[in-house]
Amino acid sequence: MTGSSVLREKMYRAYLEFFEVAETKRRWNMFNDVPWEALDSSIGSEQKAARIEVFCAEELYLPDYSAGGVELTRSIFGAAWFQACWSYEESKHGLVFREYLTRSGRRSEAEMAAFEDRVLSKLWRLPFQTRRQMACYGALQEAATFLAYKAQKDRAGSEGDKVLEAIFFFLSRDEAAHAGFYRAAVALELDEDRNGTLADLAFVIANFKMPGDGLIPDYQERLRTTGAGISARTFLERGLLPTLRTLGTTRAELKDAMARLGAASVETASTLAK
Repeated sequence: MTGSSVLREKMYRAYLEFFEVAETKRRWNMFNDVPWEALDSSIGSEQKAARIEVFCAEELYLPDYSAGGVELTRSIFGAAWFQACWSYEESKHGLVFREYLTRSGRRSEAEMAAFEDRVLSKLWRLPFQTRRQMACYGALQEAATFLAYKAQKDRAGSEGDKVLEAIFFFLSRDEAAHAGFYRAAVALELDEDRNGTLADLAFVIANFKMPGDGLIPDYQERLRTTGAGISARTFLERGLLPTLRTLGTTRAELKDAMARLGAASVETASTLAK
């Protein structure tokens, strides 16, 4: 699925706009912009370390995310170059989490090496098989990650943890930008093929889960006990529904697409009906 020449040109323009903002306004430096000198291990806890470890684990699947994304997008310049830029930006996320854990003294280098071995012993695979479906997935997944990281930024601020507050500020800003590009890409797909794109979006929503779900042991329990997750209501009200509004669609139109697919779960359909 390579798309029309019009789609290809618009995707390139969307990426150029994304990249210009990234280069001129959003780039951050892990060594200079994070106030490591303010790191105070006395305000840390094992629960906090476990929370950061969950985020770190999901970010460490970057080689799998990148490999799958490049394979799907290589035929469309804007989408492929976004994937390359996304991989670079996400690589900093896993790295800064790793540095936080070791610099804070919560994890040793040996413990991190063993942790990385455990994480990478499993392979993440694309949850959906087409570029358009993965763009739909990216719009939702990045929105959910933004909400989780924004909540962590606010939490760190209230705890007086200046290092984590800065880290989550930069990361949540990246995730918001990533979600924005994916929404722009899905909007272009809607212009190209509205019914087909709505069908894909409905299918993705009906089968959505975060990357670590099914890979990280006891993933849902870890999110709950460490405070790393967000509620389903938060995702619905601040992630899914704003995404639909931005795309110019409605729950009613999406429910119709789901009905045509025959793929919506009772849970998903009832959620959209609320």
